[in-house]
Amino acid sequence: MQKTEIKASLFNKVLVIIISLLVVTAIAVAAALAIPGENTMFAGKRPTNLGIQLGQLAPCPNSPNCVSSFSQDNEHKIEPLAYTSASEDAISNLKKAILSLPRTQIITETNNYLYAEFASALMGFVDDVEFLLDAETKVIHVRSASRLGESDLGVNRKRIETLRSKLNQIST
Repeated sequence: MQKTEIKASLFNKVLVIIISLLVVTAIAVAAALAIPGENTMFAGKRPTNLGIQLGQLAPCPNSPNCVSSFSQDNEHKIEPLAYTSASEDAISNLKKAILSLPRTQIITETNNYLYAEFASALMGFVDDVEFLLDAETKVIHVRSASRLGESDLGVNRKRIETLRSKLNQIST
């Protein structure tokens, strides 16, 4: 072999190694972005204002990416989830409905409160969804809010309506 052939062969091997490393890196980055949860760069940080505050859930921010049954304005207002069963059964049915949805994790659970995280399929964006059971009025108040971004394209409202439908199916 001549020197030019050896150099060309060595160059080709180095090029293959570099391209292989780039492909592996691209796959690793894509997997990290696509797998939902705390480790994705689009998950955001868990809010510090979650939970029951003075008998209610936290108010929605001014951005349109939140719905709450405690809100009074049309942009954020959504009806609470009604139930007719015993309170324990209502919470149990709610858990079943929540866990029937993909990429969902219940984080906190008490006898009258549930907090779950819902992650989007593509980029792993996380929404924080809270439920507060009011045994006196037989409703479950809801709050569903995106951690990141301005608009949610109606995802939070649709999620609550999906859960409402699932609860109605479970209850009948």
